[in-house]
Amino acid sequence: MRTQIIKLLILPVLILIVTGCGGKKDTPTPQPPSPAKAGLIFPAQNAACTSGTIVSNTQSTIVFNWNSTANTDSYELDIKNLLTGATTSQTSATNQLSVTLLRNTPYSWFVISKSTTTTTTTQSDTWKFYNAGQGTLSYAPFPATITAPTFGQSINLGAGTVNLTWTGSSVDNNISGYDVYFGTTTTPPLLQGGITDMFLNGVQILTNTTYYWKVITKDTHGNASDSGIFQFKVN
Repeated sequence: MRTQIIKLLILPVLILIVTGCGGKKDTPTPQPPSPAKAGLIFPAQNAACTSGTIVSNTQSTIVFNWNSTANTDSYELDIKNLLTGATTSQTSATNQLSVTLLRNTPYSWFVISKSTTTTTTTQSDTWKFYNAGQGTLSYAPFPATITAPTFGQSINLGAGTVNLTWTGSSVDNNISGYDVYFGTTTTPPLLQGGITDMFLNGVQILTNTTYYWKVITKDTHGNASDSGIFQFKVN
């Protein structure tokens, strides 16, 4: 009888302990919102910039402008010289920044939105423009943007061929064609010229080989631009 009484006394205690061990669930700490994506305004996409302030025969100052974004404390403006490949980065607390650039030169640019409350950043689209030079009557096309295979990409042999793709653009909208150079050396030979599409399908490849390729964009005025060498490896 005494044993039964002890058991009855212990049981509620066990129930209380089991119930108490459940505890209160921790509420996840809310994460700060990410900065919003900036919308680019000026210089306009694929346009000739002629409204900058002329500094000299070789330079002019352009006021870059983009939309202000939510949850953003600062912006990083990245500008790339499409002839040399050199990139510069500058920071701004507002949605505009004045930058002095070379005239008669093509550039690309994008904006990264940043916040002091999170390490997450948000990048805008990338636009291209041509900083006009003195007395310029026509503009060379922008260097082609390689889309596939991308630089350093590893691909499987598959059917033994690869499709090369790129995008081209020009201020004057007068691209006449593309020449594709392709091979296993860092100075690849011409594979096919006068291509009017922005792709070349069924290019023969071999396994365990690194390939190099580039695209030369030409326009009706005889101007040309070079995409630069890209490489990929076939497994």
